[in-house]
Formats: sequence, structure tokens, C-alpha cells
Amino acid sequence: MGRRLAGVCVLLLMSLPACGQGGPQPGAELGAVGDVGEGFTVGLLLPGEGPDRPLFTRALASLCPRCHVQYANAGGDRARQGRQIGRMLADGVRVLVLGAVDPEVAAPWVARAKLSGAKVIAYGRLANGPVDAYVATDPARVGREQALALLGAMKVAGPVLLLNGPASDPYAARVKRGLHAVLDGRVRVGWERDVARPEEAVGEVAAAVAALGGPAKVAGVCCASEAAAEAVAAEMARTGMAGVPLIGYGGRPAALGRVRAGTQTATVGTDAAAEASAAAKLAVELAGGRTVYGTAVVANGTTVSIPAVLVPPVVVTRTATHKAPDPGTARGQSAPPH
Repeated sequence: MGRRLAGVCVLLLMSLPACGQGGPQPGAELGAVGDVGEGFTVGLLLPGEGPDRPLFTRALASLCPRCHVQYANAGGDRARQGRQIGRMLADGVRVLVLGAVDPEVAAPWVARAKLSGAKVIAYGRLANGPVDAYVATDPARVGREQALALLGAMKVAGPVLLLNGPASDPYAARVKRGLHAVLDGRVRVGWERDVARPEEAVGEVAAAVAALGGPAKVAGVCCASEAAAEAVAAEMARTGMAGVPLIGYGGRPAALGRVRAGTQTATVGTDAAAEASAAAKLAVELAGGRTVYGTAVVANGTTVSIPAVLVPPVVVTRTATHKAPDPGTARGQSAPPH
């Protein structure tokens, strides 16, 4: 009996706040892995180069001045990204913002991070595994804006070519659904393929032109990536289709250059600053052990009810740049490009 009472007393003493602490700190929650007052490290793992690192660093500093960003660029290499995650976990990083090179391959790495007690935010692409939150440009609205840009640029009625992303990519599938939600019933899709690699797009354009009866029979082309759009733009110029509307997705500098030059009609891009800001806010909230919420709830095949912040895309044409309006609302006035 005495031993049992002693054990209870020990448990009670362990549950009491330490002297001088005055109980839990304001805002501290169960499951916290970092404190804003003391600062903590956030691992930012990106699949390649882009504007995200400085944008995320600034956004995090505004919310947590003592926090630090540990950055890693996988250069498109899945195995390298796995090693980078392992090193960060070994270094004690307990908040990871992961732009996965391959969402499916990332699942065991995410699971390893969770077993280490880390929080994981999928960034840009929805990685498989037990992620805590997700930030990306809204794929359904990307498809919608691509379709609207294509319809608005078409000079003649006729079949269009849709070169979608890989069939295995859930993000690409949602972009595709957004495209069809606008195009179906308004234009004939003469050729559509899910393209696993950008270089395959050139062959698809050649096959489509042959099947449809020549370059003059194509009224427009929409590509799921800027890499595919770049290859397609070169093929269109070579085959006499330079005036046919071409829509891409990504908004990277090379695409903006093609839009300015007139070799690409429009690009639907990401609002990188908005994505970075949302990811930084989620990182701070998750580190503090708080329950996070987004603009939607998604599933990745291994985890359901993932809070997601889906950011509206940005549409860039030769004469205008604007953020996509909310679905069902009228398009706002276009602002001049920067």
C-alpha cells in the first residue's frame, strides 16, 4: 500500500509545474516541438531552385524572429532528398516543409519524420504519408484559369490539344478536372494525353497534328507544365503553328519570357509569396502544438482529413497579370505586369 501511495505521489509531483515556471507558457499546447520565444529550426526541403527560399525565410522571420531555416535543394533527385531529410532529422529539426520531388516516394520519409516526433508540411505537392498540413496553389483553379485563358485566346473554332501531367500525380489529376469543368461542352478536345515526361509532349503534338489533318486544324494547346510548354513552343514554331494559342503552367522566368516574346499566349503560375507565407504560419502553429486549419481538407491516399491552404493562382498574359478570382465570381480588373 505504501509503495502504491508513493508511486501516486511521484506521478502527481511529475504532473506539477516546476518551481518558478508558473505553469504552461501562454500559447503552449500538447505536442509542441518548438517555442517562438526561444526560436527553433524549420527544415525547408525543395525539389529544385526557385524563389521560395527567401520568401519563406522572410515570412518565418516576421512570425518567429529567433527561428532559423535549414535549407536543402534536391535538384530533382529523389534519393538525395531522402538523404537530406535524414540529415535534418539527425540534426534535431522537428518541423519540415517538404516540397517533394516525388510525392509517392516521399511516404516512408514522412513516416520516418513522424516517428521522430517531427511535424511535416507538404509544400507545393501533396506528399504521401502522415503529413500534418498542405500548402499549394489550388489545382482545380489552375485548370479553370488555363481553360479560360485558352478559350479567350482562340481565334477560330476547332479542336484543342490537352497535354496533362502524369496520370499517377493527384495534383495533375485535379488540374485536369478543372480544365474539363470549363472546356467540356464549349470546345472539342481533339487530342488529350497524360504526359509522364516533358519531352514526350513534342511527339504528342506531332501525332495530334497528323491525326487532325495538319497544323491549321489545331485551335489551341494547353500544357500541364512549363517544361512541356517550352518543348511544345519549339515544335509549334518548327511546324508552322506559331500563331496557335499555347497555355502553360508554372510561371517561371523562362515562361514569362516566352509570354513577353509572344511565343506562348499565357502562363498560369503560383503566387510564391502567398504559398511561403501560408507555410511559415503553419510551421509556427504546428511547432507550438496547435490545431491548424486551412481553406480545404484533402486526402493523399494514406492520410485523410489533411488541413490544406489552397492559394489562388496568378494568370500572366502579354498585356496583363492578375490573381484568379474566386470561382463563380466575375474576373476583376487586370493589373499591368511588373
